[in-house]
Amino acid sequence: MALNDVQLEFRRDGNRYDVVRSTPRGAVYADVGPGTYDVTLAKDGYGSKHVMVDVDDDTHPYQFRLLSDRLYGYMTPICSTAGDLARFRVHATEEVRVTLWRYGEHRERIRPLDWHGEHGPQAGKQLLPDGDLTQSGVKWHPPHPGAFATQTVEARDRTGLYYVHLEEKESGEFFSFPWVVAPAEPDADVAVVAATMTWNAYNNFGGRSNYVNPASLPDRPVVDSHLDLDRYDDDPSIREGLYGAENHEYAPLSFERPAPYNAVDRDTDLHDPIRGRFDTYFAPAEWRFLGWLETRGYDYDLYADNQLHDGTLDLDAYDVLVIHTHPEYWSRTMYDRVKDWVFERGGQLAYLGGNGIDCEVDVVDETRVRYLNKSRPISISESGKYEGDTPRSRGDEYETRFDRTHESAGRLLGVVTTLSGLMTAAPYEVVTPEHWVFDGTGLESHERFGTETLQERISGGASGQETDKLSRYAPESVQLLAKGANPNDGGAEMVYYETDSDGAVFSVGSITYPAALLVDDHTATITENVLDRFLTGE
Repeated sequence: MALNDVQLEFRRDGNRYDVVRSTPRGAVYADVGPGTYDVTLAKDGYGSKHVMVDVDDDTHPYQFRLLSDRLYGYMTPICSTAGDLARFRVHATEEVRVTLWRYGEHRERIRPLDWHGEHGPQAGKQLLPDGDLTQSGVKWHPPHPGAFATQTVEARDRTGLYYVHLEEKESGEFFSFPWVVAPAEPDADVAVVAATMTWNAYNNFGGRSNYVNPASLPDRPVVDSHLDLDRYDDDPSIREGLYGAENHEYAPLSFERPAPYNAVDRDTDLHDPIRGRFDTYFAPAEWRFLGWLETRGYDYDLYADNQLHDGTLDLDAYDVLVIHTHPEYWSRTMYDRVKDWVFERGGQLAYLGGNGIDCEVDVVDETRVRYLNKSRPISISESGKYEGDTPRSRGDEYETRFDRTHESAGRLLGVVTTLSGLMTAAPYEVVTPEHWVFDGTGLESHERFGTETLQERISGGASGQETDKLSRYAPESVQLLAKGANPNDGGAEMVYYETDSDGAVFSVGSITYPAALLVDDHTATITENVLDRFLTGE
């Protein structure tokens, strides 16, 4: 965002050359000649700083970045293995209590980690690097460079979703951020994958995400989103052009940034409604599924998708793999490993989410990924709205972005997402009541289930937000079990199939499905039936 009325002082060789203020568009006009200047910046509500800037005749603007005085933090790396060391990074204007928690059936306080702060005035504040920090990461550091202030924590032996809580001493301001801890060795029969690549894709901290300025940071900052971002342009061809770059032209996005959308409020309980827009498909929603597993007595080992990519997650050590909520972004390596495990070695996959494996990710290095967004053809009506569609009616067009760069994930999941039913929610209707997934539910043909969810953003049922339908590439043995009652034939299609190697896949095709498990008995029973059969063969 453009910052108005920032004070800037330009100095060189000990002399002051100009003092100016930024314009409403965030522009800086100073009467200085070519050379290297020490520039000091200050604005109320933001951290002051000074940087060395080379001024020349190049017309490309220099991008100053200032950091709000809000409380922020993040974990690096975002996923660790038990026994490994990770680092927490904090930005605060006053002393902050740092504590470690585990989020499962209950929010369990593990231990205090630190009181963040130092002797110097506001020494707990951090700086933002200038330019496109979404590529480089924010590069924050402990408040003191000494070895005694490294702000490291050892990953616990117990796997799971952990959170670091920050609470300022005087103001009481609160912030939290997640940390995925995998086991040192496989311990449970069920492996669950956290969708950290999806979390990162939506994180626009620093001015870019895969939805805001996805290819690169623009030269000029945003004054008003609807006036300045292509995403909101009235011309549908411009909106569509947002993803018109070639895949190699999309700048990578760093995990080394705070992710405010992943924060959980300090008093939130497992059974509370999921508040906010982004909470519905980030870590706060994934926590609800993990908590449900624990309330039902299922042991699991949690991994991040990065750990599936790099081989830390040994699929052959598990009977069941669960991906859930919104696993939209996957690497080709991840997909090929899981598909081979299911089709060649009898792996059993439960896909309890929606819009999964829709776009390929290129893992650039340990801290950055590139999203391969080259879009599939999309039908747009004269009114500028997306036409409802199904993958079975699109001829030779690609089913998804992943299909364009590799192959349709429908070959594995049996379903792929479509635009019909987008941002609606409804219960499912039973199609095949005699199937074993409905044992113990008492549900009959056309009867509805999944009427209740914890979702507040897209309420109305367990089939919702983004929904998947049968793929034309689905295995021949696929069975349609239920379909959401969403408008425009947009309901999620729940499917099941088995492979010749005794592998199996169960897919629900809906983002809102996991949010129903804690409050809807039928969806809970169906999911238990699947997990129990996968674990015991009965």
